[in-house]
Amino acid sequence: MCYNLVIEYMAKKTIVIKTKYGSFRCVFEPEKDMGGYMVEARGIQGAISWGKTLSEAKRMIAEAIEGAVEAKAIAEAERRGIVRVNKQKDPISVA
Repeated sequence: MCYNLVIEYMAKKTIVIKTKYGSFRCVFEPEKDMGGYMVEARGIQGAISWGKTLSEAKRMIAEAIEGAVEAKAIAEAERRGIVRVNKQKDPISVA
C-alpha cells in the first residue's frame, strides 16, 4: 500500500490556473531534491516557477504567466514602434 501512495505523490498534476489574462493549463511536478513543486505553463514561453507547497506554486506560476504575457506585449509594441524602451548602455553599479 505504501508503494502506491509514493507513486501517486510523485505523479504530475495538470491544473488550470486563472490569471488576469485568462486561464492557462499548467503542469505541476513534485521536486525530489528540494521538495515542493516545479510548475510550467506549457503554452507560455518562459513561464516556469517553483513553490514549497502546491498553493505557493500556483501563486508563483500565475505571477510568472502574467510577467511573460506582459513582456511579450511590450516587446511587440516596441517592435511596432508603439512604445520606445530606453536601454541603458552602462549598467548601474551598487556599492
